[in-house]
Amino acid sequence: MASGFRKLKMQLAALSRRFGSARVRKPNCQARYVAGCPDRLLIAPQDLRTTDPTLADDIYAGLFVFAGQVENCDGHSPFAHISRSQDWTRELHGFRWLRHLRASSTPLTKSNAQILVDDWIKRSRQHAPQAWELDVTAHRVMAWLNNSPLILQNADHDFYRQFIRALYLQIRYLRASFQSSPKNEIRLFILMAELAGWLALSGKERYVKATAKRLVSELEDQILPDGGHVSRNSMVLIQCLLELLPLRQAFLARDMVPPDGLLDAIERMMPMLRFFRHPSGEMAHFNGAGATPADLLATILAYDETRGAPVANASFSGYHRLEAGPMLALFDYGDRPPLEQSVQAHAGTFAFELSIGQSPLVVNCGAPSNRHENWRELARSTAAHSTMIVQDTNTCEFGTRIADLHGRPILVGPGSIYCERTLEHGQETITAHHDAYAAQFGIRHNRKLWMAIDGRRLDGQDALLPRGSGIKRGQDAYAIRFHLHPSVHVELNAEEDRAYFALSNGEIWHFVCQDSHIVLEESVFLSDIHGIRPTKQLVLHGHASHISSIHWYFERVSFAQPNAE
Repeated sequence: MASGFRKLKMQLAALSRRFGSARVRKPNCQARYVAGCPDRLLIAPQDLRTTDPTLADDIYAGLFVFAGQVENCDGHSPFAHISRSQDWTRELHGFRWLRHLRASSTPLTKSNAQILVDDWIKRSRQHAPQAWELDVTAHRVMAWLNNSPLILQNADHDFYRQFIRALYLQIRYLRASFQSSPKNEIRLFILMAELAGWLALSGKERYVKATAKRLVSELEDQILPDGGHVSRNSMVLIQCLLELLPLRQAFLARDMVPPDGLLDAIERMMPMLRFFRHPSGEMAHFNGAGATPADLLATILAYDETRGAPVANASFSGYHRLEAGPMLALFDYGDRPPLEQSVQAHAGTFAFELSIGQSPLVVNCGAPSNRHENWRELARSTAAHSTMIVQDTNTCEFGTRIADLHGRPILVGPGSIYCERTLEHGQETITAHHDAYAAQFGIRHNRKLWMAIDGRRLDGQDALLPRGSGIKRGQDAYAIRFHLHPSVHVELNAEEDRAYFALSNGEIWHFVCQDSHIVLEESVFLSDIHGIRPTKQLVLHGHASHISSIHWYFERVSFAQPNAE
């Protein structure tokens, strides 16, 4: 019943957005006269993203490499090129790649920026639909503002005026389209791009206050009190901070005071980035978080003036962080995000990740890059997480794909969730249960984790408790999965009750379970910066009607051996 109602609600919302967007005309960026068009640009907001001049050479040669797709546009306009990849088209029209041209030391490569922008403007009425998607338009506005000194270098008067008109029309288009945009992070990108535009353009100061107020309101809706994003995806925090930090500087560059709500959001988000960060520098792989952009993360954290310590319990976001000695565990106990925020969320209820110092041990499979989009649905499944799954059934129900959301939202979450954190015998202890399997299989999953004070051992207990009409024989098969990081070398003993790990730091650890045979199976790690990597997983199989409680633990066997002199 709930699933059907949410499906209808989702379809009506999509129809409403489609109707609203149809009422907003796409601008003619070639227009010779635009009422109210400003005279000039006053500032160029900073782009915090790193640059690669070798990519500028590729672009000059007509090679455009976006979303894992290589397209050769030598001899013709890239904006007239038809690619099979919609993600390639989106990245092309988003213009974030302009920053690489800025890094080039070759004058011809730099001048290519102006030629390409001019070409885009002249073809603006012929572009693919992806060019006018709101998030793509917002990225393009920001990219043009960031790189305006490069684009306008040695520009004549006609191109300068044409560029200002095209930029102004796109900012107005974002403003007019806001109400028909999805209620997710796209709204933040629209408002951040619009606000940056009003700050950069001359004579538009009257729009700054109103747009800043709308942005602050949206930040209050989407950035939770603990600093997490309502989508529960840590990568959204990185994307937002890449725009919010330069916005803060843009206010100061215009001798304006940044709004308190913007500053408060930044201050809340910074410690949350540290919350999700493993000692190795990688972000935890929950709810759509893919490969960690280490350069961007380091750049953002360099702006963290307070360097606040991460909280232990991010209760609004639904995550725990357990730390003792060199050991760190991150635990997901959150419910599904709101419908339009859930297209990247995973069915990973009670999943955890574990690292020892800078050596990752237990991970989730993570999220693939755009070039491996066909792995997306597998990545979102419960089986792709280090948690328990019953009857190979996800803890969440996914809906059908919604075009303007670029994914499938979660219709039904895991149901009733309970979680508490206590100190038992001096050990940090998490006790949690959920009822995702109660209605269909009569099973409640109870998971308990406790960590030794010195960080040498992590214990866990998974129990399958009867609910409703009770556990149904023949429908009670479970698998408790522990996906291992590709850097971990693992061997199973002959009795299949113990597995030994050699970590990247040289330490030896083992995993012990006396209640079930340990099975070593194949797995994949989808979030490596170099692409998909094969790895292993430990699996405990069983039936709730036979063995309903399983105790297991990870423990250090030996420290790293010093190098022989």
